Amino acid sequence: MKKITIFLLLLFCACNKQKDSDNKSQPKPKDPYFKSIEINDVKLGKPAYGDWLFSHKENGQTFEQYEKSKHIVPTKESNIIYIRPIGNFTVLQKKQIELLNEYLEIYFQLKTKTLEAISNNVVPKSARRMLYENHEQFLAGYLLDSILKKEKPLNRIALMGLSEVDLYPKPEWNYVFGLASYRDKVGVSSIYRLQDGELTSENFNLCLSRLLKISSHEIGHMFGLHHCTNANCVMNGTNSMSETDRHSIRLCSVCQQKLSSCIKYDNKNRLTNLENYFKRNNLTEEYLDMKKDLDIIH
Repeated sequence: MKKITIFLLLLFCACNKQKDSDNKSQPKPKDPYFKSIEINDVKLGKPAYGDWLFSHKENGQTFEQYEKSKHIVPTKESNIIYIRPIGNFTVLQKKQIELLNEYLEIYFQLKTKTLEAISNNVVPKSARRMLYENHEQFLAGYLLDSILKKEKPLNRIALMGLSEVDLYPKPEWNYVFGLASYRDKVGVSSIYRLQDGELTSENFNLCLSRLLKISSHEIGHMFGLHHCTNANCVMNGTNSMSETDRHSIRLCSVCQQKLSSCIKYDNKNRLTNLENYFKRNNLTEEYLDMKKDLDIIH
C-alpha cells in the first residue's frame, strides 16, 4: 500500500511538472486591443529592386523575441525624450520642430523637450565636406560621438539631434538620413533630404509626415524595436525617400504591442490623441489610419 501511495504521488508531481512546462511553452494570449486592430495590418508585398528588403534579408522580430530582449524601459530617473536642433532654422522649419515635439510626446506617451539650438560652428572643417558646389555636408559620426553623446540632460531616456545640413557617414557614401547609437540611446537626423530642396507652405505637410516617420522610427529603435517585416509599418526599413513615403506612419499591431509593453501606456488614449493630432494638422492619410483602428475598438 505504501509503495502504491509513493507511486501515485510521484505520478502526480510529474503531471504537474508537465503542465507547468506546457504552460511555459505557450505564448501569452494577445491583448484584445492588439487582436482587434490586427485586421488593419497591411501585409507587405514582395520587395522590388531598390526596396530595403530586396537587399537586406531580415527576419523581423516577434513580440516574444522583443520581450526576451534587453531594452530600455522608462523609470523615474530616465523618462524624457530630448530633441537637440543643430544649425540655423527657418520659421517653417522651427514650426515643424514644434510639431515634432508634440507628436513624439503623444507617440511615446513620454515627456518630450526641445533643447536650445546649437550653432553649426561646433562642427570643425575636418568633419565637413562639399558634395558639390554650394552643397555642404557634415560628418554624422562627429555630431553623434563628439557632441550628442556628451550631452546628459536631466532624466534623459533618448536624445535625437536634428541638423538642417545634409549628413554623410563616410567618404564613399553620398549621404545618410541619420545615424544612431542605440546602445547610448542617441541619434542624429537631417531634415535636408526631407524637404525636396526647400520647405514651403505647399510641401509643408508632406515634409512634416516624413519628419514624424523618420524620428519615431529612429527613437523606436532606441526602445529596442527592430525593423518590421510583419506589415506596412513605420518600423519598416527604408532605402529611399520614395520608400519612406510609401510606408505607413502607423505602427502595426505587433510593433504597437512591443512599445506598449515597454512604456505601459493607455492604448486607446494614445490612439485618440494621435487621431486628433493628425486631424488638427491636416494630415489626412495619417488621420484615416488612426480612425480605422479607433472604429474597430469602439
